[in-house]
This record gives sequence, C-alpha cells and structure tokens, in this order.
Amino acid sequence: MKRWILRNWVLAVVCGTAVLLTSSPLALAAGGNAALTEKEAGEDFAFQGEYSGMIPGQDGEKKLGVQVIALGKGQFHAVAYPGGLPGDGWDLSEKIEADGKLEGGVVRFSNPEKGTGEIKDGVLSIRDKDGKAVGDLKKVLRQSPTLGKKPPEGAVVLFDGSSGDKWNGGKVEDGLLTQGITSKDRFDSFTLHMEFMLSFMPEARGQGRSNSGCYMQGRYEVQILDSFGLEGKHNECGGIYTIKDPSPNMCFPPLSWQTYDVEYTAAKYDGDKKVQNARMTVWHNGVKVQDNTELTHATTAHPVKEGPEPGPIFIQDHGNPLRFRNIWVVPKKN
Repeated sequence: MKRWILRNWVLAVVCGTAVLLTSSPLALAAGGNAALTEKEAGEDFAFQGEYSGMIPGQDGEKKLGVQVIALGKGQFHAVAYPGGLPGDGWDLSEKIEADGKLEGGVVRFSNPEKGTGEIKDGVLSIRDKDGKAVGDLKKVLRQSPTLGKKPPEGAVVLFDGSSGDKWNGGKVEDGLLTQGITSKDRFDSFTLHMEFMLSFMPEARGQGRSNSGCYMQGRYEVQILDSFGLEGKHNECGGIYTIKDPSPNMCFPPLSWQTYDVEYTAAKYDGDKKVQNARMTVWHNGVKVQDNTELTHATTAHPVKEGPEPGPIFIQDHGNPLRFRNIWVVPKKN
C-alpha cells in the first residue's frame, strides 16, 4: 500500500523564485464512495487536477507544474514540479509538496511565516510571505496523444463500444466496459492499445483508490491505480507489479481518459522449460514509462500459469469501479 510522504511547511526555491509548500502525515485508508461522472464527484472535483504556468526566476521565466489531489471533505494535497508537469518538462528533480483546505469556495494553502497560495476560478495563485505575487498557474486538461487511436489492418478489436461479446464477463454500461473481464481470444506476442478511466475516490488511499490491472497473457500485470500525484512505484499506474517502477509517473487525474500502449514479447520455451523471459514496453498517455522491461516472474495473482501457450488479456476486478474503451490487439510473430 502506498503512502503519501509529506513534510512540514517549508519555503522552496524554484529557479530562484519562492514557491509555497506544506505537508502533514496522512492516514492510510481504504474505501470511500466512487464517482464515475463529474456530476457524482461533488464540489472538490472542480479543484483537483493539473495546473501549469510560467514564473519569474533568476534566469528569466521558468515553467512550473502542479498536481492537486483531492483527499475528501475539502482536504487537498499538491505536488509541484520544477520545469513543468510530468511528461511536459519536469526534469525528475525533487518535487515540492503542500497541503490545502477548501473554505468559502477557495482552496487555500497558507503559512504565516512562509507565504500563501490559493485556487480560485481555475487559477492557482502563489504569493510570498510579504504578500507579493509570485505567479499564477492555470488549470490544464491534458489528453493522451494516442487517445482514440484507430486499430490498424490485422488488429483484433476486443471492444469498440458495441458489445462485450469478445470477453468472458464482458459487461457494458453506457457503451463502456466494466472491470473483471478476460478476453476470449488468446495471444502470443502482440501490440495492445486500451483506454481506461479511473473513478474519483477522494477518501480512499493507496491500493484502495481505483485499483485494477491489465495482465498480458493473463500472467504479467501493468498496474492500474489512481496514483495521480504519487511517487510512481511498481504497484502504481504504469508500474509492472513487483518488477519495475514507471518513470515518470504519467497518471492523469481521475475521470480523465487515459491510454496504455504496450509492446509485449512473449517468453520463449524449449518444451516446458522457459529459456527467455517475456518483455514489455509501455507508453502511458503517450510517454514511455517502461522500456523493454524484462518480466522475470509472473504477477502473484496471475490467473494463467506461465507456459508456452498463448494467453488472454485479463483486466482485474479489485473491488473498485473503472471503465474501459477502444481496446485492440495486433498479434506479432514471436
């Protein structure tokens, strides 16, 4: 289970400019209601998300990105990225973290000794301890460049919105697939495209926050989790469970449509003896987060035993509602 690592109030300096941050320990908790639409999500949903803009620095203006995570009951956590958001300029340097609270229609971050920040009307405004404006960051809604990607010639279309018949347990609600399904088709090596939407579960934490997973051949899991703003570990979105962390963490906010594009090479066998491990490259929202990663072992809860036989695409049901669409596979020669 993942824990946000939070610090005491400090004043960080990004490119020579003061940026406010705050933190305090968060209790880990599972559960909480899950929303699948903005209407169901409530007031906090309007503030959570990504903010980006330019701030003055010693060498001219520099980009700053901030991810604001809703934690339920008007509580928020923010993570700032010098250089820009993950996949949009962040240089993988140390992140800056902060806590905030919704009061009177405004999310405020404050410390009398350090400075203030507030979110209002889709703008995150930062001020120093003397009340001088540092900069304004606007809310942005990013989309994966592979969103809506059409299946090429020779693809096996597993879901196009019309029917769940290509899946065992394939349940369709409002034209979208639910979790807990196994493809009837089985594959060796392949290219996979899939689109998924995480539910909004602000009061849940760690592995209780919109958890699922996509298993290649029913054996090797790419984790699906609302890890928006988290550190980016193997058991978070884009991670290969128990094997390798994603780099960077490209998880978008919940209720955003996200993409996985996977190049999977099946393990090789001499009879029943494995002589070469499977490998996987993963693009999450168009950014490569796994580069030909060797799959040294199957995921603990794998439904299909390792072996030379082809296997299905398995989408896990971990007790949280998610939605899926536009899923297709292009089989490849081993």
